[in-house]
Amino acid sequence: MNVPKIVFFGTPEFAAMVLNELKNANLTPILIITRQDAKKGRGLKLSPSPVKLWAKENNVEFWQPENLKDEKFLGKLRELKTDIFLIASYGKILPEILLNIPPFSVINIHPSLLPKYRGPSPIESAILDDAEETGVTIMLVDEEMDHGPILKQETLNLNHKKYFYKELEKELAKLGGKLLVETIPKWIVGEIIPQEQDHSKATYTKKYAKEDGRLDWQTNAETLERKVRALNPRPGTFTFWKKNNRLARLIITEVKLIENENNKKPGEVFEKNGEFAVTAEKGALLIKRLKPEGGKEIASRDFLRGNRQILDSKLEYKY
Repeated sequence: MNVPKIVFFGTPEFAAMVLNELKNANLTPILIITRQDAKKGRGLKLSPSPVKLWAKENNVEFWQPENLKDEKFLGKLRELKTDIFLIASYGKILPEILLNIPPFSVINIHPSLLPKYRGPSPIESAILDDAEETGVTIMLVDEEMDHGPILKQETLNLNHKKYFYKELEKELAKLGGKLLVETIPKWIVGEIIPQEQDHSKATYTKKYAKEDGRLDWQTNAETLERKVRALNPRPGTFTFWKKNNRLARLIITEVKLIENENNKKPGEVFEKNGEFAVTAEKGALLIKRLKPEGGKEIASRDFLRGNRQILDSKLEYKY
């Protein structure tokens, strides 16, 4: 079989890691389509997506269309006479007019075992749910979100391992990229029969916003620990500390589950082996790393050296 001509749609780091697997298998796309540069950081400067950076580093042509239904854009796509389109976390639903362009359809790689965890945050949701397993699905794309027939799936047994988001993202991207490489040639020569999803078993995820990262110390410590692992680095998890008569935000990036000591009440802070911990409804969280308001991420023990007044204080849920 000749090497297929591929157009790849993707935006975040997950998609960039999938591109690495395609490149390693000599399936580098002839064109990459990614979202427009987004405003990020305190200065709201325009920043390129990880996929755009990958395209530049690997000398692959990339486009950043505003409107996927634009006739000029669609015409240029048709002129390429590509074989297949691939999608990995692009961030937009492709319109039907675009789906009909490639002769071997449009294939999506999704980091869950569909129909479970459809939508924008399957990795976060698996961690938050303390799922025993997750995986990747290679599927045909239709006009509905994560709805099309399945070509291939592979399971990743989590065994209650305490994955952080970035760790699980990397593992699923590598697993999914390799499965995609295996699936593409078999699909093109007709060796795979698509299987309809059981839509009655579908579950849906939401896009997590900044406010979802608030840590409510009236919540079970295990739930909060999973929240910290799932929602960092984005959108981040945070609490508030009353410092110098004003509430300062503390972004909590790494924690460890421990027992509540001295019958502290939820939100109360105590010292533990040179670091500080916060009591929750059941148990406590030992803060390992954090980012003070306006500062860089540091270790808990380094923060405590200059902020011992946090001990015996009470952290707040609301500003």
